[in-house]
Amino acid sequence: MGCGHVGILTVDLHLPVGSSLKAKRKELLRVKSALTRRFACAVAEVDHHELWQRARLTLALVSRTAGESDQRLAEVSRWLHGDEAFQVVGEASEIVAVQAGDA
Repeated sequence: MGCGHVGILTVDLHLPVGSSLKAKRKELLRVKSALTRRFACAVAEVDHHELWQRARLTLALVSRTAGESDQRLAEVSRWLHGDEAFQVVGEASEIVAVQAGDA
């Protein structure tokens, strides 16, 4: 019996107008907050911390079914591709089934 699915999406972003790490942090804070609010997911910057114009974000969301996770990840991807402040230059997704242990 399944207990749910975790959808994981990692995206590489290029921020073409990034002029400083401070400007990058401000933009990423906006994006991470919007993702959290809009898609009820957890988000973290996981790489390229020291680069002005690059960022890698990983987000995770939980759903009842694999199909629901896949659909929600597709919505997140479309939303990210539609933001004009940056370009998505790479992405990878995975869905992990979570099983309950015997108690």
